[in-house]
Amino acid sequence: MKKTILLLSLVLTTFSSFSLAEGDAEVGKDLSAMCAGCHGADGNSVMSNFPKLAGQGESYLFKQLQDFKSGARQDGAMAGVVAMLSEEDMMNLAAYFASQTITENTAKADAAVIEIARKIYLGGKKDTGTTACIACHGPKGKGIPSAKFPAISGQHADYTSKQLKAFRQFALNLQTGEIKPERTNDYEGMMRSVAKGLTTIEIDALAQYIAGLH
Repeated sequence: MKKTILLLSLVLTTFSSFSLAEGDAEVGKDLSAMCAGCHGADGNSVMSNFPKLAGQGESYLFKQLQDFKSGARQDGAMAGVVAMLSEEDMMNLAAYFASQTITENTAKADAAVIEIARKIYLGGKKDTGTTACIACHGPKGKGIPSAKFPAISGQHADYTSKQLKAFRQFALNLQTGEIKPERTNDYEGMMRSVAKGLTTIEIDALAQYIAGLH
């Protein structure tokens, strides 16, 4: 727990001077029509393989759109969408979805599975040096907007699980020499460092725990 508190203090100090993206939510609302098919009109997607964007940190959303456009984050469908967006468009979309309210989910796992996740979320894993999720995402999963650390509570479990496995795949690719899809656009490799110490059972448990965290 002391390690978690120390990391949280360091994160807040490091990012305290970061400026937030400042877009026009009303303009973004008009632009969001192109996103509704996958993410819902208000950013609450009904399909679990597409993330909910409602209530997400504005700067985090803006960064992800930038990363999709630059190729720092790989996704064929999103690459096609962002190709036609300007920086201002991305800022406005980020402002709109950040202003919406995410719908709540319920964890779909038994008490034993949720307990596995709770221990990791709050305390990490000593045997693998895995940092507790609470350090960057907070006790209720609301994230740290000023540091571009995303809100994760209420997110679809399928989507969360997929992202954690994509971060973990980076380490697996290094170990095996394979070139399987991975995600590497996390700050200083922080999520890759966390995910590499998680088993598939633990990742799926965390995804369910986070879905019901609110």
